[in-house]
Formats: sequence, structure tokens, C-alpha cells
Amino acid sequence: MPTVSTKASAEQVTRYAEMFSAMGTEARLRIMQLLLSAHPEGMVVGQIQEELGIPNSTLSHHLDKLRNEGLVQVKRESTFLRYTAKTDALQELLQFLYAECCTRNKALKPQDIIHVCK
Repeated sequence: MPTVSTKASAEQVTRYAEMFSAMGTEARLRIMQLLLSAHPEGMVVGQIQEELGIPNSTLSHHLDKLRNEGLVQVKRESTFLRYTAKTDALQELLQFLYAECCTRNKALKPQDIIHVCK
């Protein structure tokens, strides 16, 4: 049976697992949702902290984890740090998830996924 061109390499699978792991806490998932809702402008740390009520040191740890896994990016603006979601990384992660189920075995129809996102 020929391999599908969307088949991920072992290195890619490891990378995607680390990305999922980075989002695998309630706080980090909430941070990602918040940054996506503020896309493309993003938010400064104080805004994220105010919105989610996460202590500063804990928030810093969570943001570092998300940044290290390539899910968010940070830009210094004077004395502030502005975080934005890296939508290209999230798109790649979603493509990985749906590659098999929407192409080879048709477990999900692509239009159903689009419908869910509306």
C-alpha cells in the first residue's frame, strides 16, 4: 500500500506531541483561546493576567512553555511584552490531526470540519 504524502515523519510526530503537551493544561489552553480571540494584535502580559486571573510568575511559566513549543510569539514593546498566537503552527497541527481522517479513510468529511469552525 503506498504511503500518503501527508504522512508525518517521526520527528514531526514528536514535535506535534510536544505542542499538544504544551497546551495540555487548563491554563495554557485558556491562554491559547484568549490569544486567538485577540488575533492578530495579541495581548500584553498584563491584559492576559487580568483576563485570566493567573499569578504573574505562573503566567510567565505558561507563556514560556507555549513560546518554546512554537505556539505563541512574543514581541517587546517598550516595557511591555506582547504575545500573539502563531496561527501557522496551529494550522500545521490541525492539518496533522486531520490528514488521515479526511484523506485516506474519510472518517470525517472536510466540509464537516469547516462547518464546526463557523
